[in-house]
Amino acid sequence: MGEEGPRRITHVVFDMDGLILDTEGLYTVAQQRILSRFNREFTWALKVKMMGKKAAEAAQVVLDELDLHGEISAEEFLRERESLLREEFPNCQLLPGAERLIRHLHAHKIPMAIGTGSHKIHFGLKTSNHGGLFALIHHCVLGDDPEVPNGKPAPDVFRVAAARFDPPPSPDNVLVFEDAPLGVDAARNAGMWVVMVPDSNVDASLCTNASLVLPSLLDFDPVPWGLPPFSAESGSS
Repeated sequence: MGEEGPRRITHVVFDMDGLILDTEGLYTVAQQRILSRFNREFTWALKVKMMGKKAAEAAQVVLDELDLHGEISAEEFLRERESLLREEFPNCQLLPGAERLIRHLHAHKIPMAIGTGSHKIHFGLKTSNHGGLFALIHHCVLGDDPEVPNGKPAPDVFRVAAARFDPPPSPDNVLVFEDAPLGVDAARNAGMWVVMVPDSNVDASLCTNASLVLPSLLDFDPVPWGLPPFSAESGSS
């Protein structure tokens, strides 16, 4: 699945959760533990509607979809989830191909940014054991950034990420990597190219807006995007 036409990518923006870091399973377990008290199930269909949204917006989706109004507030849901997640986030691992791609782009002086819905506290916990890798990235735009009033699928986070490069690139020279349908829509709404690496549980019908869909970052070929090829020594991590 792709698009015809010349591509000259000069800058790259990554989502983080579910793309670079394997955190989505931690969210699933924590949320199901809370919902089990109310005899509700945290399904993949619900998860997809939440992915990429800011925390408060995502919590509201849970209450709306599962008819939990009057049983638990969005604030209470987030408080309980927070206590569960804080213990687990420092243990999250890199997903296949993430380190190889980031180190490759850095070695070839391709400017990179992160555009994530994660807030500053969560970002710090999630990246605490991966500081060396994240240090290679020019800047990170987080979900509680005051210049990002709207979560994905609004284009705010990717527009701000691009604007903070010096000099800022044209949107059609930016390639975004995403795992979530709402994130793909956000990148598209920002006028950027987007490679989607969805979880295998995400329905294919939700992936049609991406420029390219891949099963893993290990399958990404930089060359068609005008980026330097991987060397034989780059490995497969």
